[in-house]
Amino acid sequence: MMEKAGYLQQTRAQALDGEGVLHDIVELHILGNRYAIRKSDLVKAVSGRMYVQVEELTRNWNEYLGLTRGLAHVSASGKALNIDLFEAGNFTLSLSLLRAVIYGKERSVAIVKIPETPAARFRRAAEGQQTISAAV
Repeated sequence: MMEKAGYLQQTRAQALDGEGVLHDIVELHILGNRYAIRKSDLVKAVSGRMYVQVEELTRNWNEYLGLTRGLAHVSASGKALNIDLFEAGNFTLSLSLLRAVIYGKERSVAIVKIPETPAARFRRAAEGQQTISAAV
């Protein structure tokens, strides 16, 4: 059984990247942490089945995009957006409800945690182990 882990919401928010460029974003609240996906990237992912970055979102007078904390992509069935947070596990949300959020018909969509399989536990980085992130 999958349990609710948070939500994705359309807030019409914008955030600055590391180069000072302003981006429209959608916010993800997962297990008490704030993340963002650039809206332009999310629209491409939903239509073209590509991977997009999930970035940490911090507030200091303005909203700022931080380190890449995971990747998101459309599932093989085409019915969900799957999110792999590097340190927190795998999550999913309904693609039809996500489209409604993107186009302003809904305000938010629930995110649920995908239960870990025994093999996936071995894949996770051990506590204190160095990880290398790659830009997609």
